[in-house]
Amino acid sequence: MDQELFFPSPHALLIILASSFLLLPSISSQVCQKTCGDIPLRYPFGSGSGCGDSRFHPSITCNDHQQLIFTTHTGCYPISNIDYTNQVLYISDPTMSTCACNQPSKGFGLDWDAPFTFHGDTIFALLDCSSSSPVYSPTGMFNDRNNNNNSSRVSLCDSSRGMPICGFLYGCKPIVSLNIPISGCCVYTPVNFGPSFEMDLEKLKCGSYSGFYSFNGRETDAESWKYGIAIKYKFAIDNVYPSWCSSCEQSGGVCGYSGPVGSFICNCPPGFNTTTNCFFGASFNGVSKFLPFQLPWICMIIFLGWLLVWSSTF
Repeated sequence: MDQELFFPSPHALLIILASSFLLLPSISSQVCQKTCGDIPLRYPFGSGSGCGDSRFHPSITCNDHQQLIFTTHTGCYPISNIDYTNQVLYISDPTMSTCACNQPSKGFGLDWDAPFTFHGDTIFALLDCSSSSPVYSPTGMFNDRNNNNNSSRVSLCDSSRGMPICGFLYGCKPIVSLNIPISGCCVYTPVNFGPSFEMDLEKLKCGSYSGFYSFNGRETDAESWKYGIAIKYKFAIDNVYPSWCSSCEQSGGVCGYSGPVGSFICNCPPGFNTTTNCFFGASFNGVSKFLPFQLPWICMIIFLGWLLVWSSTF
């Protein structure tokens, strides 16, 4: 006599489905990217909310076009590269004038509460400045938001590091074609330039600005300079790479955070969160997060439970 096919009772099906749904929170957990376009993402940066360090979000985000963006109160700027060894971001300003293009701009500034400062290699050249511009005053180059001038920051008009920067810039065709006198250019190197300062071209009565962070070995050829802005960042006060994040990354995970206080999590592929690393599971926010190597055991337990229900009917 042929054995009839067995179909679990509704009660048994409910038990099996409930066991299966225990896996859904971990499967649907957020996945943090390890790259954004061609740029690798490492701590303290992340691809979005919950990834990286909470202090650096939303200053650094990866948009829908896989482009890493640096955001301040003055605008959004593409990040061209990250030097993790020296902790330097390199950004470009679409409104910045270069040797290839001259255009009007409103300026650039950093958010006072963000963990960024200008790198000492960055050189700014303010272009098309009025003769009445405060840049020609020893205390008027860059003022803080409370208009507290500091006489120790003196603008270096027309030269920097003993070089005629403006003279080289005004040799570029887009700039020289404007017929602007070279006296309308002023150069400043923001050494120890704090995040509470910014460049407001409207107040400074300048039409545009240029910024670069390297002469690229050709000081007299402005077309070869590396245009953009170099920005330093710090992990924390002691500026030490956190060991818990290093352990997470070494296990194949991505460092992230959760909750309003930014509690650490390790985001493991394909989206499982733990409070340690990707070698050991952990409980997070009361929900069990299972790691990939645990899934076969979980599936086996579900199968044995189904088998037990099936055998109990005989």
